[in-house]
Amino acid sequence: MKAFDRIDGLVVPLDRPNVDTDAIIPKQFLKSIRRSGFGPNLFDEWRYLDHGEPGMDNSLRPVNPDFVLNRPRYHGAQILLARENFGCGSSREHAPWALEDYGFRAIIAPSFADIFFNNCFKNGLLPIVLDAGIVDRLFAGTEANEGYRLTVDLPSQTIRTPQGEEFSFEVDPFRKHCLIEGLDDIGLTLIHAEEIRAFEEKRKAEQPWLFIGNGK
Repeated sequence: MKAFDRIDGLVVPLDRPNVDTDAIIPKQFLKSIRRSGFGPNLFDEWRYLDHGEPGMDNSLRPVNPDFVLNRPRYHGAQILLARENFGCGSSREHAPWALEDYGFRAIIAPSFADIFFNNCFKNGLLPIVLDAGIVDRLFAGTEANEGYRLTVDLPSQTIRTPQGEEFSFEVDPFRKHCLIEGLDDIGLTLIHAEEIRAFEEKRKAEQPWLFIGNGK
């Protein structure tokens, strides 16, 4: 997965509480288990005026001009500003896949659903919990200033506004390490690849009968 260190990103405000995972990526798009290709259908039912299905050419679909992601001023945003309980609903890992595939690297909200919160870290997204009052101020700044950007620095665990305000956030040290190093669960396992191979060879030498007939 992509490593996360420090980003200076455009912010898009999604001013809705309790955004569930079916809104993030509707259920009809869950047939694929690849991590890529979900970005065009992120927030599909809000983004388009018709009903989306897998395989449709999204460039030909009518878009909802009132939905925030469709406004030109927010194109290319890397930071999603959200309200409380973001990512509630089902536990589908496709939700962070879709957000990451669209181009988001960080999500800022007063609170997140637990499973979604955990899945973000496993897929290179940084979910940041800030006090609701601070989130309100960031919403106000984003909506009042076109091109509003925030600097998210994971090593120092800080967010800096264009005005120079700085806010600290908490993150688990192990999750922080994994994001900075770009390590998902598979990557963490592969760090120990040589040790795993050595153990397998030792076991094969000590108990060869376990390997008879398995082609090894």
